[in-house]
Amino acid sequence: MRHLIDPLDLSVEEIDALLALAGDIAADRTRYASVCAGKKLATLFYEPSTRTRLSFEAAMLNLGGSVLGFATADSSSATKGESIADTIRVISCYADVCAMRHPKEGAPLRAARYSGIPVINAGDGGHQHPTQTLTDLMTILRRKGRLSNLTIGLCGDLKFGRTVHSLIKSLARYEGIRFVLISPEELRVPDYVVNEVLRPQNIPYEEVTSLEESMPKLDILYMTRVQRERFFNEEDYIRLKDTYILTPAKMALAKPDMAVLHPLPRVNEIALEVDDDPRAAYFEQAQNGVYVRMALIMTLLGLAAPERKENEGC
Repeated sequence: MRHLIDPLDLSVEEIDALLALAGDIAADRTRYASVCAGKKLATLFYEPSTRTRLSFEAAMLNLGGSVLGFATADSSSATKGESIADTIRVISCYADVCAMRHPKEGAPLRAARYSGIPVINAGDGGHQHPTQTLTDLMTILRRKGRLSNLTIGLCGDLKFGRTVHSLIKSLARYEGIRFVLISPEELRVPDYVVNEVLRPQNIPYEEVTSLEESMPKLDILYMTRVQRERFFNEEDYIRLKDTYILTPAKMALAKPDMAVLHPLPRVNEIALEVDDDPRAAYFEQAQNGVYVRMALIMTLLGLAAPERKENEGC
């Protein structure tokens, strides 16, 4: 039995295979419509979520399985003081695989230690978000045709952005990756990401404050929102929330084939007018999340892709 808690739980070869499966699902979703018949996914979301939770649920339903769980901690026995260890022991009696989001870093890892079913980290505090990273990688691959030899700009909240931390860790394993880290001083990428990932692997990176000056060199721009829920006081949030806003004028500085990604939800960091730019990939990114999670559920449950019919593809 395997879990997915950290992006590095999967080797590069396993990620490539999973993305290939996700691509095959995207090309012919109906062929996978009953792969998980009789299987159940438990979604344990102790923190609010729209896209991630619904994406997991859509993924399991698309595979012919069913879903149970809760959308907030208030509707779980956590309000009665039940521990994560006890919750996952019980859920293991009801479901075949579990997706957990929790505001505390390390909570899904703790759950995995007591679980009788595969646990998927659907986001733990400001730490990791591995399935969003797989979604990001699939979107980059489909847009650029490769995951190597790219200049990746990460903009906004790089301190608390768990999607940023996970993406850096994953992309750092591919050849020729360069990072441009665009943020205000207060929201720079944490020291552990620099000291444990970038420097030891000699990954080229620069920390800058200007989005405009960075635009011409980027192959991918990964925008993030300043996360109100991660701040300790309202004043700091208000001061920093509008630091970067992507507009058509700034897009005019970018390469014709650059792709803009965003893990969503956005607040105002991407102007609505940018949605009409063909380089805007964030809604496509949300769709890719369903395919990636379908592939991941299949992989963790050890389910093979259905065989093609003899005349299929002719």
